[in-house]
Amino acid sequence: MQQTGSREPQRIAKLLARAGVASRRDIERMIAEGRIAVNGSVIDTPATLLTSLHGVTVDGEAVQAAALARLFLFHKPAGVLTAARDPGGRATIYDRLPPDLPRLMPVGRLDLNTEGLLLMTTDGELKRQLELPSTGVERAYRARAYGAVTQEQLESLIEGVEIEGVRYGPIDANLERRTGANVWIEMILTEGKNREVRRVLEFLGLRVSRLIRTRYGPFVLADLPEGAIGEVRQHDLVAFRQSLGRGRAKEVAREQPIAVQGGAPARLPRSRPEQPPRERAPRPATPTPRPARPSAGTQKASARPERPPRPATAATLQKSGGAAPSASRARGPVRKPEVREELDTRPVAGEPTARAPRPKKGVGWAKAKPKARPTKPRRPRS
Repeated sequence: MQQTGSREPQRIAKLLARAGVASRRDIERMIAEGRIAVNGSVIDTPATLLTSLHGVTVDGEAVQAAALARLFLFHKPAGVLTAARDPGGRATIYDRLPPDLPRLMPVGRLDLNTEGLLLMTTDGELKRQLELPSTGVERAYRARAYGAVTQEQLESLIEGVEIEGVRYGPIDANLERRTGANVWIEMILTEGKNREVRRVLEFLGLRVSRLIRTRYGPFVLADLPEGAIGEVRQHDLVAFRQSLGRGRAKEVAREQPIAVQGGAPARLPRSRPEQPPRERAPRPATPTPRPARPSAGTQKASARPERPPRPATAATLQKSGGAAPSASRARGPVRKPEVREELDTRPVAGEPTARAPRPKKGVGWAKAKPKARPTKPRRPRS
């Protein structure tokens, strides 16, 4: 990675773009307007070579040295322009970004109706490396199109195709599935020319109804919500830039995908003031013995009040043999088992039959016998 403070002379537009002032095109426009000066002298050409930004001012303010490059992943919604401003008043990506972010530049562009992953960085040099076809950074798209196409037609795109005098490079296209009259197609390319995916599919007789970019190099869209933005960790970005220098961008992109979580940009945790340790009371050398806890049976016995003895009645005196009940029999006299007397229920001549006594309910209960009818004495035969 080229450092801003190196002794190798570089164009002033490149240095200012790396410092996050503006894009190279905007810097060239600012130079033509006379807004940039070096050591107090206004420059008039973007070809001015410098070794550092020392003494460079923009609108009279000194330019700070370039900080570490930062990279963000943004899920661009459909119907939003990839531009800083629109003369027609349409919504742009900067209208959807949080206001507390640094100045970000989009890496490449997505059409108005194209959605998906959009890389945004603070470093103009990193932006240039990611956009150049010579670095071989892959872009993956998923397209929903109306019409009929075969896998053989899609495989023919691997050799490139020329449409209306424009030559498009190799495209790795695969048919994912069919849903009624529509087809879903995955396409991987390395150039990313203007409306390349749409024009190639229209050349095959298809009409694109939805286009999503799912990957840019090793950076994937994953589950990033629509309209959300997340920052790539610094060590992942450094490892990716090293792979670009070794020409291993394709291998790293397929082996180690990088995703981020949606929400606010990553921030360092807030430092909390140090608090003195809490003073704890010293424990006693001999622990205080706890009172014995009564058992459950003891608690129930103590909680239940004693019943007073019942007064002696004639019935209880007769059953107990004339003695009054003691305190141990406070809950009532003991019932003695009843003795049933067997009665002779056979009918006797000349006397009505007596009804048998019915046993008490609960003690030897049985079904009552049928009633016996009285019989008349027979008259002797003459």
